[in-house]
Amino acid sequence: MALLYPDWWFEHITRIPVEFFKERGIRLLVLDVDNTLTTHNNPTPAPGVMEWLSRMKAAGIKLTILSNNHAERVEPFARLLGLPFVAGAAKPLPLGLKRACTQFGCTPAQTALIGDQLFTDILCGNLLPGVCSVLVTMQEPEHSWFFRQKRRLERPILRRFARQHPRQIIGETHL
Repeated sequence: MALLYPDWWFEHITRIPVEFFKERGIRLLVLDVDNTLTTHNNPTPAPGVMEWLSRMKAAGIKLTILSNNHAERVEPFARLLGLPFVAGAAKPLPLGLKRACTQFGCTPAQTALIGDQLFTDILCGNLLPGVCSVLVTMQEPEHSWFFRQKRRLERPILRRFARQHPRQIIGETHL
């Protein structure tokens, strides 16, 4: 079960302050796209995301996108944000995450992976020892059968996590 637990759970990516990363020695943020930086398949970042990214960059934190989505979806979004990216990342396999650490000259202990899904993002981060896995609450429910089933399977895990680790939850999270 621990492999599916995030190290931290935030209400929204924009609620994570620079100090959170600085205090933990995090130098690289590896970011999911859909339901993390924007809603599912939306070409525009969620409100506040551009400002949040600017704060991270100004603090000297490196940023990159790691998405399971195809390049046709990820590339225009990454270009809009001014970020490098890896599409078709095959998360939860940590190969893309390892590549990002190497590319940016950071150790796993200096890296945080931020995403909205336990079975892809959080598991990916937790499969590379030392990485700080950060869950953000999804911005809107997905409508496909596959995603609805994954979210249904996540709920009991998140409830258990919330009971066992309430101090690792920042902001309002809805189960």
